[in-house]
Amino acid sequence: MRNKVDNADLVSEVREDFERRREQRRSLEMQWRLNLNYVMGNQYCEIGQNGSIEDYGKQYFWQQREVYNHTATILETRISKLGSIKLGMSVRPLTSDESDKSAAAFSGKIMNSVFNECDLQQLVGEACMWSEVTGTAIYKVTWDTTKGKRVGRTEDGDIYDGDVAIEVVSPFDIYPDSVTNMHVDDCRSIIHAKAYTVEEIKDIWGVEVPKEDLTGFTVTGGRTIGGLGYTGYVQGLANADLDHHAMVIERYERPNGSYPEGRLVIVAGDKVVYDDKLPYVNKEGGTRGYPFAKQTSMVAPGSFFGTSIVERMIPIQRAFNAVKNRKHEYLNRMTMGVLAVEDGSLDVEDLEEDGLSPGKVLIVRQGGRMPQMLELGSVPTELVREEERLLDEFTIISGISDLMKYSQAPSTNTSAKAIALLMEQDESRLSMTATEVRSAVKEVAKQVLRLYKQFAVRARMKRIAGENGEIELRYFDRNDISSDDVVFDANSDILESTVSRRNMVIRLLELGILGDENGRLSSANKQKVLEMLGFGNWESAREVDDLHVKKAKEENEAVKEGAIAVEEVDDDDLHLNEHVKAVVSKEYALDEKAKERMLAHIRDHKRKKAIVREMENSASAR
Repeated sequence: MRNKVDNADLVSEVREDFERRREQRRSLEMQWRLNLNYVMGNQYCEIGQNGSIEDYGKQYFWQQREVYNHTATILETRISKLGSIKLGMSVRPLTSDESDKSAAAFSGKIMNSVFNECDLQQLVGEACMWSEVTGTAIYKVTWDTTKGKRVGRTEDGDIYDGDVAIEVVSPFDIYPDSVTNMHVDDCRSIIHAKAYTVEEIKDIWGVEVPKEDLTGFTVTGGRTIGGLGYTGYVQGLANADLDHHAMVIERYERPNGSYPEGRLVIVAGDKVVYDDKLPYVNKEGGTRGYPFAKQTSMVAPGSFFGTSIVERMIPIQRAFNAVKNRKHEYLNRMTMGVLAVEDGSLDVEDLEEDGLSPGKVLIVRQGGRMPQMLELGSVPTELVREEERLLDEFTIISGISDLMKYSQAPSTNTSAKAIALLMEQDESRLSMTATEVRSAVKEVAKQVLRLYKQFAVRARMKRIAGENGEIELRYFDRNDISSDDVVFDANSDILESTVSRRNMVIRLLELGILGDENGRLSSANKQKVLEMLGFGNWESAREVDDLHVKKAKEENEAVKEGAIAVEEVDDDDLHLNEHVKAVVSKEYALDEKAKERMLAHIRDHKRKKAIVREMENSASAR
């Protein structure tokens, strides 16, 4: 690490670069804040000419100003659907060799174990929230030296072997060198800026820095809504002063001519706490790169940051609120009435205060005209039609139909085929966003494996899922990770439910596709069917089959040390399947003696199977 802790020129250069980037994307940030206000219900605000969020008030005291927040409900539906995307992944082996297959399968288990520990599903939900509101979310994948198993202790504290850390970063904290770079790797440099308390900075980097005058935004309740005779408040965003905080700026520079391995400069307050090469070998070909993976709601051409669905719905939401409020104002006039009163004919102040309450006595000046109620007719049909048109526009813009929003089929379409077509259309509207989610998670998975390849130098223990779904403690190191070619196991049908999957499996069983030439299910296929039906380990028969498969695989390894015997309890079909697979895949290509022992073991299984079949035939003949 370069010793530049007190380099004032570098601090000044980094902070000036940060201010330039912040000014460059200020308009985008104000749009994000406006989006957040609309989601939270503060929908009577706009971006003012001075570049701040301003509230516009009522024109009249009686004006109806309620909020009918369809934006939030549509957003919740989209996030819920995107959060249910199947994220099961596996690692593809480098070659078809059985050892590479085994190493790739083990790498996949390590990856899934990390995702379970980090609660990937929750992280994806958080990222979808940011991407749907602002258009962009960022995953940051780093190596945390304070995690993992404790391996020693020094005067400064405990030493751990470290582990992967995954966090979701809001777009407010990310500053690319140019907002016109569409992809993360297109940027020459990226800044991650975040405000820390001065105590946190001292604990993490061991330096004392002065506090700065920083402002952020916080949730506040002070925006008025309501109508004639009542007032309410909704939550909104407001600027807030951050006490005892200082800005920490991390500037990542990709590898270039001046810095072949890239560069990372971390400035905390007025000090440089890190200035060296990029810390992580997390890109293709063993190169160093950014620890970021970007997820967007909708890709914006020529822009680093994506487009939010909320941004598109703001004009519709604003018009819908106006139509609904004008409609209710008209209803107020119809129900409360509008009086026409001759000047001086009665006490107008008393009438304004009490209205026409039941049993009220009106004292009219002698010779004066009686007050009359104006005829208002009914609510204009154009208001009703406009309300319906705006509801349709919500569906068109958001891609969320009544079927997805209300979880019920429209009254006009009751056939199963029509409902299936509607579900397919809904899925197609979300498929682009779902692809972005999958692409980001796939990049995260690759970086996780590459970080273990870089830092898991010594043997370390990880809890992984065993063959039967049980938890196993396994030791591994960097040599056990042979591939980082991550692929998804599930298809892209994001709306596929458990019921539809079960119906598909049952249909395949009825067609006889999963059976053999005699129409019978093999033990292996029976396991797969139970798994696809969602029973997991509930079925005891499946547990026994899994144990037989596990035992057969252990025998594949044990035969390298010496001959093994066929036991009476062995399931011959399952054992033969695993043993033949090992021989055909050339697992014993370099060990002819082990191959001969395995072939002899296979013949023993076949003889035992033939004897059992002969005994069954004799018993049935009697």
